[in-house]
Amino acid sequence: MAPPASPVVPMKATSNGSFQGENPLDFALPLLILQICLVVVFTRTLAFLLKPLRQPRVIAEVIGGILLGPSALGRSEKFLHTVFPAKSMTVLDTVANIGLLFFLFLIGLELDIRAIRRTGKKSLGIAVAGITLPFVLGVFTSFVLRSTVSKGVSQGPFLVFIGVALSITAFPVLARILAELKLLTTDVGRIAMSAAAINDVAAWILLALAIALTGTNTSPLVSVWVLLCGAGFVGFCIFALRPLLAIMARRSPDGEPVKELYICITLSLVLAASFVTDTIGIHALFGAFVVGIVVPKDGPFAGVLIEKIEDLVSGLFLPLYFVSSGLKTNVATISGGLSWGLLVLVIFTASFGKIVGTVALSMMCKVHFREALALGFLMNTKGLVELIVLNIGKDRKVLNDQTFAIFVLMALFTTFITTPLVMAIYKPARRGAPYKNRSFFRKNPDTELRMLACFHSTRNIPTMINLIESSRGTRKRGRLTVYAMHLMELSERSSAISMVHKARYNGLPFWNKKTDDTNSNKDHMVIAFEAYEQLSTVKVRPMTAISSLNDIHEDICASAHHKSVAMILLPFHKHQRLDGTMESLGNSFRSVNERVLRHAPCSVGILVDRGLGGTAQVSASDVSYNVVVAFFGGRDDREALAYGMRLAEHPGIVMTLVKFVAPPGKTLIFGAKLVGITSDKNKKILKEEDCGDEKEDDESFLAEYMSVRNSKNKEGGEPSMLYEEKVVESKAEICVVLKSMGRNVNLFVVGRMPPTAPLVDSTSDCAELGPVGSFLASSEFSSTASVVVLQQYNPTASQPLVVEEADYELPETSMA
Repeated sequence: MAPPASPVVPMKATSNGSFQGENPLDFALPLLILQICLVVVFTRTLAFLLKPLRQPRVIAEVIGGILLGPSALGRSEKFLHTVFPAKSMTVLDTVANIGLLFFLFLIGLELDIRAIRRTGKKSLGIAVAGITLPFVLGVFTSFVLRSTVSKGVSQGPFLVFIGVALSITAFPVLARILAELKLLTTDVGRIAMSAAAINDVAAWILLALAIALTGTNTSPLVSVWVLLCGAGFVGFCIFALRPLLAIMARRSPDGEPVKELYICITLSLVLAASFVTDTIGIHALFGAFVVGIVVPKDGPFAGVLIEKIEDLVSGLFLPLYFVSSGLKTNVATISGGLSWGLLVLVIFTASFGKIVGTVALSMMCKVHFREALALGFLMNTKGLVELIVLNIGKDRKVLNDQTFAIFVLMALFTTFITTPLVMAIYKPARRGAPYKNRSFFRKNPDTELRMLACFHSTRNIPTMINLIESSRGTRKRGRLTVYAMHLMELSERSSAISMVHKARYNGLPFWNKKTDDTNSNKDHMVIAFEAYEQLSTVKVRPMTAISSLNDIHEDICASAHHKSVAMILLPFHKHQRLDGTMESLGNSFRSVNERVLRHAPCSVGILVDRGLGGTAQVSASDVSYNVVVAFFGGRDDREALAYGMRLAEHPGIVMTLVKFVAPPGKTLIFGAKLVGITSDKNKKILKEEDCGDEKEDDESFLAEYMSVRNSKNKEGGEPSMLYEEKVVESKAEICVVLKSMGRNVNLFVVGRMPPTAPLVDSTSDCAELGPVGSFLASSEFSSTASVVVLQQYNPTASQPLVVEEADYELPETSMA
């Protein structure tokens, strides 16, 4: 008689410590902590390395999982038994699946069924074609696999699993790729998002069918009961859970915190629904996904739920699921010509079915071939749902190790090639109509003035509003219109999907239309601008640009062109600390400013914020500023003077023009070889001889200023336009003059590239402000005077991002 098998001893939760002679890795909690830390560091490092290739983070997480598994590092028995021992896998899989439950709840929260209902016939047809053809090809592929590497598996479930695996499109991954490539607001992006949303829902229905067909009980009645109970559960969620969630959503108004009890009830419902669907036999994930779908999307309730759980779930727990999948993936099982041939067949079948099905129907819907081809590649994106399907198939013994590895590599390959292929075949040209008034310096100053004011955070808003108030001019002149653009970095958070999903209804650039649908989701940072509009004669239009910092300048420049603005106002990449020193916010923001200076279709101003008017908005009657325009000569200084003349129209502003003059026989360059660097891509060094052709234009504009000044002084009252001339013999004297003024001045306005010697060391980290602006922005200059550094639009130096067409009309979706 054989001896009884020794029972598996479960791992204890915590150890008594290494000083007690115990190995922490023999206990569940410290081992799980080590696994989480290793997985997070490993996958984030891979994501950083893949960032230049513009790959979504899911690619890094899948690759990380595979590398930690038996395909690479796991080949070391010592590593595998130490870090991922078999006895720890139950705990690891449980924590990973809890994270996955809540992640699918998040995906359900971000899927708006009302938007899917509004989907046009074109998107619906493309989605159906993108599912049907791959599914049919998957059926034929399943016969090939069953006759080679998957012998003996049940035909029905295997057929459905293969069909579902080939026909899935990853909605969250697709949304991120579209946002990265700035295709969300194009026709291709709109169709792809709608089709992918339909595809996502259809994939879950097909997966429920596939799961219902599997199991140890082969009776067909069991599958019928599973499907009927699943349908009953969905009905219960719609007619019983949704009203309960709607009551909690209604009791969570805007501007008030959502009650902790409501959050607790909702998250408990997610777990309870998961338990019910697991009991039914259609996997716990379905319960979480369905609850996410039925949560009301109006108001702050859904947003608060996302905010509460997304960082913990997607940052720590979800990567564990990819590692759990990677530990089951052994690429070494794909060996020999037959296995690699089957991998090529599966990749070809998946890609051919998706691309051909999508392209064929798109062409029938009169979509251009290049756009149709881009749609085909985009719809071929796989992701998390694909891995879920494969893992369920492996757990249910439908897929063996070799088939599982083949399909994981197929999902990885098809997603990896999506971004480079779409970039190669489809890069829509930005088009716009030409316009005239691209600077403050213009022939007719009575025309409407348009500005695009950009901000990253609430820190810049009070000073920007006070500067806008100062720039409004008089009622005699053209009205001031300001487009207030909130610059938001496209993060890796899952809520970024919902942000870009909303943005696709708002057109390019992503501004918030004043409709009931978007009021509940209004950007809180633009409320200050809207409040200012109610109290002033300035027209304010809030906007939001969502993009990566590497190319957000494209949104800024395209928006400026489409809105025909005369100046883009950007915040400086440093902010002032309480002790008066300037602290950098990071080189990324500086790079954004440099790219805008290079590509802007109009003049550009960079605002160095030292609290103009204090930390709050100043009313029009309380504005009392001393403004100095430092004039050395050149086109940028003329732009600064034109802006200063506009500021001087405000009744609360006194503007002083300070003209710096060199002694006879000398120039303001004082023998310096380097005057400045051009803003174009060539970074040409400006020398003294490059700056000598501007003197006639300078004198002409100075004469115009004196004429306006004299006529204003004749009107009586306190003079608002003053003039001083300073003779300086060295750049040190220029610094002394500017510092002496800095004590009593609220705002300095200077040109970016005047013909003068640099006033600070060439190693300055704000060289983009030019020889004078970089000195005024330094910590040692002043702690109270804000600075605006202006670059006048130069059609010969600018590198436009928008192709101008005389007969171009802005699409309706883009009209404010």
